[in-house]
Amino acid sequence: MATTRLSGSFMQIIYSPRGGVEGFLLASHGAPTQVVVDKDDEQAQRLLATLRTGQQLVVSTQELPPSAKGAGVHPVCGLAKVISVDAVVPRKVPKATAGYAGTVARLNYARHGAPNGYVLDSGDFIHVKPAGFVRLKLKVGDQVAADGDAHFLWAGGGWAVEASSVNGKKLK
Repeated sequence: MATTRLSGSFMQIIYSPRGGVEGFLLASHGAPTQVVVDKDDEQAQRLLATLRTGQQLVVSTQELPPSAKGAGVHPVCGLAKVISVDAVVPRKVPKATAGYAGTVARLNYARHGAPNGYVLDSGDFIHVKPAGFVRLKLKVGDQVAADGDAHFLWAGGGWAVEASSVNGKKLK
């Protein structure tokens, strides 16, 4: 499989529903590209945990086959290798274990590129699946109060919440 060199500005980590790192968004050529990371690539996972928004990355990527779940909202490719980055160690902040609230700071995306949740200003990731995202119609700046099972985010800083309710609406 052919690889492509991609450079740009690190935007954000993309979380899995269980709090792991599935990849990241890279602003390249004026638009976001989602770069998916193999869950078994521990070196890349650790490196991503140290990144800050705006850092410049150069990566080697591989084309991925189309998702059976449909098209995403931006291009998606697989990470072959991180070529260069100015890494910084992330902070880890323990959080309470019941109830998660805050303001939507950014959106999160499934591996195939569809929006699937919200990252709050508190650092928590509220996973609602693509169908829940469509149903809730929340956007950056909206207030969120969620409940559900949670796992500490691998990258630190908060919790990954498998939301059972958001703003009083049951999701399961």
